[in-house]
Amino acid sequence: MMTSLVGSPEGRDRKVGIVVARFNEEVTRPLLDGALRALKDAGVSDGSILVTHVPGAVEIPFGAQRIVGKCDCVVTLGAVIRGDTDHYDYVCSMVANGVMRVMLDSGCPVAFGVLTCDTDEQAAARSGPGKDNKGYEAAMAALEMADLTKKVADIGAVRSLGFGAAP
Repeated sequence: MMTSLVGSPEGRDRKVGIVVARFNEEVTRPLLDGALRALKDAGVSDGSILVTHVPGAVEIPFGAQRIVGKCDCVVTLGAVIRGDTDHYDYVCSMVANGVMRVMLDSGCPVAFGVLTCDTDEQAAARSGPGKDNKGYEAAMAALEMADLTKKVADIGAVRSLGFGAAP
């Protein structure tokens, strides 16, 4: 018998960390607003949300690393907008690789809500109001992965002899 697990973006009884960059705040603030709206929609209580502000996108992985053990999942939020130099490429690479490393090293879901855009207009479109706000999407993905992580752990505890029995 096949086993299929799907996470749900259920927020009740979840502790969620958010790491948000202050640089490009005209974009990151609406991303944070979107993430907080998603968490509220999913039932996460205000007292179960830890928001950590870091100077810029490069500091996001370190901020996530510092809070990852205190939360069921972490949402990372930032905005890197292309300029006239190669700096954009280095920053994007550092942030993406750093966030992935924190997630894989810790085993805690870390959602990537860092915008990497060519223009200010693209960043504004992705951080606007509504459910297409990338902060909203990242928060929902983090909750879904936290739930999936718990389901995988629960099935492992129940089926110590392997897959095959119904959950």
